[in-house]
Amino acid sequence: MRPTTIALLAIALASAAPITAVADPYAAVRSEFQAAYAAAGTPPADGTPTADSEALRNYPLYPYLQAERLQRQLEDPAAAPAIEAFLAEHGNAAVARSLRRSWLMTLAQRKAWQPYLAAYREDVDDSVAARCNWLTARVALGRTEGLADDVTATYLSPKSMPSACDPAFEWLRAQGLLTPALIERRARLALGAGEAGLARFLARSLPEAQAGPINQWAALIEQPRAAIESLVANPDRPVETEALLDGWRRHSRSDAEAAAALFPTFVQARALDDRAASPFALATAQALSWSRLPRSLEFFARAHPDDFDERAHEWHVRAALWAGDWARASRAIAAMPDTLRNQNRWRYWAARAAEQLGDRDAARAGYAAVIPTDNWYAALAAARTGQRFTPTLEPLARDETELARVAANPALVRTRELLLVEMQSEANLEWRMAFDELTPTQQVQAVRLASSWGWHLQAIAAAARLGLFNDYELLYPRPFDAEVRRGAELTDLPPALIYAIIRQESLYRADAASSANALGLMQLLPATAKATARRAGLPQPTQASLLQPSVNVPLGSSFLRYLLDRADGQWPLAIAGYNAGPAAARRWLAAVPVEADVWVENIPFNETRAYVQRVHWHSLVFEWLGERKPRDTSAWLGTVRAPSMETPPPGGS
Repeated sequence: MRPTTIALLAIALASAAPITAVADPYAAVRSEFQAAYAAAGTPPADGTPTADSEALRNYPLYPYLQAERLQRQLEDPAAAPAIEAFLAEHGNAAVARSLRRSWLMTLAQRKAWQPYLAAYREDVDDSVAARCNWLTARVALGRTEGLADDVTATYLSPKSMPSACDPAFEWLRAQGLLTPALIERRARLALGAGEAGLARFLARSLPEAQAGPINQWAALIEQPRAAIESLVANPDRPVETEALLDGWRRHSRSDAEAAAALFPTFVQARALDDRAASPFALATAQALSWSRLPRSLEFFARAHPDDFDERAHEWHVRAALWAGDWARASRAIAAMPDTLRNQNRWRYWAARAAEQLGDRDAARAGYAAVIPTDNWYAALAAARTGQRFTPTLEPLARDETELARVAANPALVRTRELLLVEMQSEANLEWRMAFDELTPTQQVQAVRLASSWGWHLQAIAAAARLGLFNDYELLYPRPFDAEVRRGAELTDLPPALIYAIIRQESLYRADAASSANALGLMQLLPATAKATARRAGLPQPTQASLLQPSVNVPLGSSFLRYLLDRADGQWPLAIAGYNAGPAAARRWLAAVPVEADVWVENIPFNETRAYVQRVHWHSLVFEWLGERKPRDTSAWLGTVRAPSMETPPPGGS
């Protein structure tokens, strides 16, 4: 039998309280579950299955054990009734997701289309292969009502499709519905997504009148400079405007200076008047601005106001800031749409421009409007007005009744148990599905619950989803004080800065691993960690040991110290190097010192720009939490210049 609601409530309240204060009701059975889960695929030595204890059958994660056992029996036809019964019982529940996915793959391989249709759920099984097998099942069973529309919608993908889709697409062809018009439509979707190879493949089955423009656009994607130069040399050769603009943008991004030099000849050869040339000028302007090249403002001036999107507006301002043209920056901000101009970022820069242009009243009013917003720009605005900055603490509401209800939610009880048995991905899925079903008030309490579990990643992510950022006591925990102190003592770095990197890099997840194989709390690449260990005289780490905070944090701190020393103590440059690599950060330096806020604003990578700003902000919050005194951020107003050490350090973070 399952635990009663009262029992769940008691368990949940226990889980929300400090672990040392309440006995763990599942401690013994949790170990039994882990042993049984690990043995799920191993037949008993004597061939006789061991009966599960009553405690195990009543354990909230028992369905996960059942699902794992069934996973190991997918190839056994005799297990089909049990698998189908389990999936029917658990429906869309998180515990059924993985088993259903595997079962569908097995059924498709067997071409068992009737049970496939019974098991498939269109709202859950959202992989392309699963959907295509669903279409194939309907073809095989003659269930064709609405099938043409469903196959067509699947066919119109800008990406290459798995082989599982071939039978459905062949059915569409056999019905006379895979027309040249439909093929061309998909090819153009592929071109819009930059998938030149797929577009060329599709064009093979089209008549030349349709295939020619597609192949021409594909050439502009694959070799934009050569294709553009060929069109300049052959001004009478027709080309679609959209394709030409796509190729020009790619050429500009690849070599902005070459595109700028070619621009007059290009415009003349293609007979573009000022209005027609505007989108090409704007593409050139943005590419030049990303590389902080001085001609960008010249090209922004050639662009028609109607061609500016938000990105172009932003980079127009940044180019003006980099050039020190404050009047131009002010006009560019004024030209932004209201929704963009009223963002804290651009209100700060409008105030900066007003100050530089001598309008002190407008500057003071602009800074005053930004200061209460609690972010990088707010701290800068305070420094500009000679004020110390105090974050605005706004604790999340605490409702004990709702917190108890949330903690008793069976899905969240399972989530907690999944965390304790180190089934992280399953815990994430249970959490997401449960969180979506909570009331807004309960969602706030769920943030508190996750934090009480020490699941800081999910607490912070859920709070951000709710637009709640200012409960600094809850959302800026310090669970690794011993390791951070060790890192600070080793490197003479502020503990607040180390914690800021940890929060931004991994959200406190010690076992975090990126797609680039950056590991642990401070997301170190193994090669970087080893080089850092040699320099710092620390033991050589293994890939496994980098997931240990006691190893990762001292090494990450030492790497940051190294970057800071190479940057002559310039925080923005070192922090940017930690995220994007020190060589990239040095490429963004100017020949002369640049004000720090202007330099950070002109970092070409959105991710790195936001990273530098957030790490500064996080460090301020951690400092404030330590002393609860207003912080002096005047050091943020310095300059960024080329450091004295010219050789960039190897590796990256």
